[in-house]
Amino acid sequence: MPKKEKDMALNLNKNLKLYYSIREVAEMFGVNESTLRYWEQEFPYLKPKNSGPAKIRQYQEKDIEQIRLIHNLVKVRGFKLAAAKKIINSNRDGADRKAEVLTRLLDIRSELQALKKQMDSLQ
Repeated sequence: MPKKEKDMALNLNKNLKLYYSIREVAEMFGVNESTLRYWEQEFPYLKPKNSGPAKIRQYQEKDIEQIRLIHNLVKVRGFKLAAAKKIINSNRDGADRKAEVLTRLLDIRSELQALKKQMDSLQ
């Protein structure tokens, strides 16, 4: 297989979208757009790209990963913002890994619920 075709084959599972609007990101996490804007003020490393004269926010995958971490700590695990900041600043790698594990477990739970629903419909 030529190199170009091989590279394309490797990228099939990756998300092709480079930028997400604030509305799309808010819907992903079930939060208000104002919550995302507030988190941008509170967490200095969360800086989506602002484009055009209207300064429209454009979130990239790296921004979404930061939001996933913040969301996990604040909305899922119930930490206050100050505690979430402290956790992220003191143990960023550990917090990232825990957020990733939680996300994977939630995905697995959803898949298992879908399988159960299919099994129930067969009976």
